[in-house]
Amino acid sequence: MKKIIVLFILAVMLLYSYKDKQIINNKNDLIKQDINIDSEDKNTQIIKLQYNNSVIDLDLEDYVVGVVACEMPASFELDALKSLSVAARTFALYKLSKNENYIMKSGTSDQCYISKSTMKKNWGSKYEENYNRIKTAVDSTSGEYLTYKDEVIISFYFSISNGYTENCENVFSQKLDYLKSVDSSWDKKYGYKEKEVKYTIKEFLNKLGINANIINNIDINRSQTGRVNEITINNKSFKGTKFRTLLSLRSTDIEISYDKEYVYITTKGYGHGVGMSQYGANAMASEGYKYDEILKYYYTGVKIMNN
Repeated sequence: MKKIIVLFILAVMLLYSYKDKQIINNKNDLIKQDINIDSEDKNTQIIKLQYNNSVIDLDLEDYVVGVVACEMPASFELDALKSLSVAARTFALYKLSKNENYIMKSGTSDQCYISKSTMKKNWGSKYEENYNRIKTAVDSTSGEYLTYKDEVIISFYFSISNGYTENCENVFSQKLDYLKSVDSSWDKKYGYKEKEVKYTIKEFLNKLGINANIINNIDINRSQTGRVNEITINNKSFKGTKFRTLLSLRSTDIEISYDKEYVYITTKGYGHGVGMSQYGANAMASEGYKYDEILKYYYTGVKIMNN
């Protein structure tokens, strides 16, 4: 009798263990359906991505769809979306070329990424149209990436310039011949996304870590593109990029003034300014430039390769 009872208990335990595993497997399947865009049996690179507090494996092309959906408006010209598809793919491959076990982050440290569920939430009734548009751009450039002297490049890009892109060394302290300043006057079409912000004198100085109640002097050293290389306030100096970060500004192209109560700062452009301007790419595409022409304009001397 005892043997029968023991066998019954074991059978019940096995049944519940099986159900728990099924629940876990079903949950994992739902996560994969949300994250993986349209995964098929593709012979492409696998990306490890830190997303929603988990590290997941993604097919490179699926990852690129999520990046383009996050980084660029789906309404942009198709060739602008294509140019970003290649740049995003290149950026990921560059990271992997330096460390094959690299885990991509979704954010400003790497590239922004969103899943299908977030796309649906963001786009609502426009989801199918927007998704198909981006998927078309990614699929039509499948496997393409940028190289310079036979090595994959770090393909920086940003939202919009002040009319010129910036030399890499002025922002990231490394001179790269394929990331040189170029004219991007197409961005004028969008007003360079100028924005004015104001701070009280006290708030402004506190954010900069300056222990004072008044501004004694402001001295600005600019690059040839008009961006701030270095700014000195009350004899304390800041690199332009650091100043931008401390004050949460859109760019380092600033005009600054102040009175007895407030500091007024006007920025022109949005982003670090190195590499491809996304709004510039869109304006170029609207004028008939193809994605390969856009890429070769913003990234000097590069070649488009296909794996």
